[in-house]
Amino acid sequence: MSAFDSFTIEDAGGDKGASKDSSEDASKGAESTGSTTSSSTSASEGDKSTPKSEESTSTGSRLQTSLDRETISPKAKKLALEKGVSINNIKGTGPGGRITVQDVEKSTGTSTSAAAGGPGVATYEDTPATSMRKTIAARLTQSVNQNPHYFVASTVSVTKLLKLRAALNGSANGKYKLSVNDFLVKAAAIACRRVPAANSSWREEGGQVFIRQNNVVDISVAVATPAGLMTPIVKNVNGIGLESISAQVKELGKRARDGKLKPDEYQGGTFTISNLGMNDAIDRFTAVINPPQAAILAVGTTKKVAVPAETEEGTGFEWDDQIVLTGSFDHKVVDGAVGGEFMKELKKVIENPLELLL
Repeated sequence: MSAFDSFTIEDAGGDKGASKDSSEDASKGAESTGSTTSSSTSASEGDKSTPKSEESTSTGSRLQTSLDRETISPKAKKLALEKGVSINNIKGTGPGGRITVQDVEKSTGTSTSAAAGGPGVATYEDTPATSMRKTIAARLTQSVNQNPHYFVASTVSVTKLLKLRAALNGSANGKYKLSVNDFLVKAAAIACRRVPAANSSWREEGGQVFIRQNNVVDISVAVATPAGLMTPIVKNVNGIGLESISAQVKELGKRARDGKLKPDEYQGGTFTISNLGMNDAIDRFTAVINPPQAAILAVGTTKKVAVPAETEEGTGFEWDDQIVLTGSFDHKVVDGAVGGEFMKELKKVIENPLELLL
């Protein structure tokens, strides 16, 4: 174009000594310190428009996943949640300071309050076992391990028994106050006399193995005490009446809770009753046999149950007071059919309480 007829390479800031077809000369010209002022000015302007290159800060290492960046291993995190331990105060000993399972285990015993910067607080309290508790644990462990337990449950009506109890207490003039448990102690003694196998024990003495059948019924009554479960004994129950049974149970129970029982008053017995009927949440339960005895009776709470009844208007229902009794038997001594027979006799006596007088 005519407007650019006089345009030269110098006007564009080029090196007039540069050769178009010689790359070596162009390289030398660019490195030459004798560049023209216009060339220097052009280079300066180029520096302003072109971003300055920077060296990469990459270390060349492998990219990390989110799991790799965790400061605690998944297993350690799960354990910390289960133990209620704050991970903020745990010093990791794993690679890169990562918290391991071992680190959490060492910190067990600190509460989550430590997360707020407060001191760690134990989440448990250790209470030394008393000699009584150790004895109870040893005997019950022995019972479970050595006595093949089986259980027989029976639903029993106590409506008539409660009416008899109310009548007797009403005429006592304050001399006594019979409980349902007093009646059950007497009924169990009668059933033991009718089915003697339940009033027996397995014995291993002097290299001899034998079954001892007791002629007297001594009922052990389970009592909860501050020191643990104790079983004071009402002796010769088959030879005493309800008033005497009631007085002995109350007196023995009080001395058991006060820790004043003599050894012969809680060691021995031929049959045991464990009654949780005072807790209306307990419908039924099973009890562990009190060795060397062969049977124990577990008593649930009394419940009102609607049962079919014939009325003048036809078939209807009436309310019946019922309890569930569960017998635990040592199969070494008491066979299944025999245990069932004992529960049958017990049910018969309780549902017909006048048999207590026979």
